[in-house]
Amino acid sequence: MMVIWNSFTDIRWYRKSNFGPTTAGEERIAMSKRVRIGFVGVGGMGQMAHLRNYVTNDECEVVAIAEVRRPTAELVAERYGVPKVYSSYREMTDAERLDGVVAIMNFTLHAGLLPDLYPRAANVITEKPLAASPEAGRKLADAAAKAGCTHMVAYHKRSDPATQYAKSVIDQWKASGELGKLKYIRITMPSGDWVANGMIGRLDGGGELPPLEKEPPMNLPEEVQRKYVAFVNYYIHQVNLMRHFLGEPYKARFVDKSDVILTVESASGVCGVIEMTPYQTTLEWEEQALIAFEKGYIKLKLPAPLAVNRPGAVEIYRDPAKGTTPERITPTLPWVHAMRQQAINFVKVCKGEMAPPCDAAEALEDLKVAREYLDLWSRR
Repeated sequence: MMVIWNSFTDIRWYRKSNFGPTTAGEERIAMSKRVRIGFVGVGGMGQMAHLRNYVTNDECEVVAIAEVRRPTAELVAERYGVPKVYSSYREMTDAERLDGVVAIMNFTLHAGLLPDLYPRAANVITEKPLAASPEAGRKLADAAAKAGCTHMVAYHKRSDPATQYAKSVIDQWKASGELGKLKYIRITMPSGDWVANGMIGRLDGGGELPPLEKEPPMNLPEEVQRKYVAFVNYYIHQVNLMRHFLGEPYKARFVDKSDVILTVESASGVCGVIEMTPYQTTLEWEEQALIAFEKGYIKLKLPAPLAVNRPGAVEIYRDPAKGTTPERITPTLPWVHAMRQQAINFVKVCKGEMAPPCDAAEALEDLKVAREYLDLWSRR
């Protein structure tokens, strides 16, 4: 039986159960290997989508919080046992030895803050998208590379166990050719309840936000600017997921007049469609993907982004013919939600055990597709 350990807690439990108590020396060694994490921003997403997934991971320790709203920072630090609170990321990075920085803020703040943070941190993770405009995104990707900083962009859907399983099957079928060529990808993203009670327990101590440097608007009419920002805020996950499944670059080709269908074409000619809220739900989250090969398909259903301890679901259908009985399987996946697995992955990135599922250079490609979408939308 193969066992995968995600934490030192698992290892200590196994050793105690089979070989007796762990020695004090072994405990100290385990503690010394823990990745030191600093947090920049502990608002709603910072707390509920990110922080709680790090403080419960025994392979890292959150040693400091930098938050401009001091009352909120102190409340959060007390609840989660974070020993240090700072008023700015500069104070924190000057005072602390950190292996990684989790910087969770609105993406319009990335362009002003991250170029100064990159030289102060070996590894950084931010929420998606990389920036608002492709121009700002390119500057960030270049700045991260120049500083030698690994910038992981939090496209958490790539870390969902269902997505990981689906991607492994896609790569296997491509390599073997057993089910023919990849023909088509459809991603359906209705508007729904993305929070799924995931903000229960959020702390807010009040405090005013000071003026923060935001990325300036692009040179666009106000209506077009609003449309673009809404698209990169809401659908950029699906833009990114399309490339992940295609395994190659693609371009936007068409936007229908109702603004529901975005069609794309990959470098090798594979067609894809992103359905943008073809209908709306109030209590459910019905994000789905179909990855179709000539002789089989993978169906993926993803849970609400803030749903806890709930992975997505995968259905695999194979019909290679030649006398082979078609088969349909629905694998049972571990009870790990995407945000938690993403935190586990970032810790591994900090330890040099894996590359980021998506880094700043690739995240820039999403903003290029978003600009293509805007051009098509404006010409409808």
